[in-house]
Amino acid sequence: RANGVLRRLRATPVSAFTFLASQVVSRLLITLAITSLIFFPSWWLLGFRVEGSLADLLAVTLLGALAMIAMGLVTATRTSSIEVSGGVLNFLTWPMMLLSGVWFSLEGADPWLQAAANLLPLTHFVNAARAIMIDGTGLAALWPHLAALVGMTAVFMAVSAALFRWER
Repeated sequence: RANGVLRRLRATPVSAFTFLASQVVSRLLITLAITSLIFFPSWWLLGFRVEGSLADLLAVTLLGALAMIAMGLVTATRTSSIEVSGGVLNFLTWPMMLLSGVWFSLEGADPWLQAAANLLPLTHFVNAARAIMIDGTGLAALWPHLAALVGMTAVFMAVSAALFRWER
């Protein structure tokens, strides 16, 4: 948007949703490549154990990454600069990491805090990935987490498409 590229794309028959979906897919491919570069050497060289299916873990990773990329896209569609977007995303990311169980469990936390954590995509991603990696849980047993991730992705994409503007 800052360089005027989006203004030129507006003249094409590409809808806002199609453009945003292409942005999500390109970022998803980058995320999967980076995740693979970290995961597979850890698995092979360090003996990192995964009790469940790698295909199930990949599916959960895809859904979790899609939800978080789509959430970031909501911010990117409404901010005027990269700097503001980065600040807003940091403002959203740190509380999400604190409440999602990435660093510590929320089992002893107040019920309202646990309910708030369940509104975040990272919570469902972390819980599903841990269940596969530690307990060997299959996708069928993780359907609430998967449904939450799919639902969040759909909502974030719809909001992004509704808020998107080709020009400033």
